[in-house]
Amino acid sequence: MAGTDVGFVVIYRWTIREDKVEDFQEAWEKVTAAIKAERGGLGSRLHQDEDGDWVAYAQWPDRAAWEDSCELGPVDEAASSVMTEAIEKSHHPILLTPVLDRLA
Repeated sequence: MAGTDVGFVVIYRWTIREDKVEDFQEAWEKVTAAIKAERGGLGSRLHQDEDGDWVAYAQWPDRAAWEDSCELGPVDEAASSVMTEAIEKSHHPILLTPVLDRLA
């Protein structure tokens, strides 16, 4: 993939408790910033789908960096706890290896 450092992507999907959406968003921002600063993540985008579920697309330089981060546990214990409390249902992550990249 010329011109990019992205070698691995994880897609997460959650159903968030209606009264905890704002808490979840704030905690997600903290966790994402900490992962980028401390664990080598390349960043993430948070989306809401048409059914109301929340979807995050997280980029990593490679699968090993993601696995290493997972093994270390939560990067921000307090924010991770807020996210966990807000999640009504968590779906299995989708693991992707980019083949072609045309994002700017």
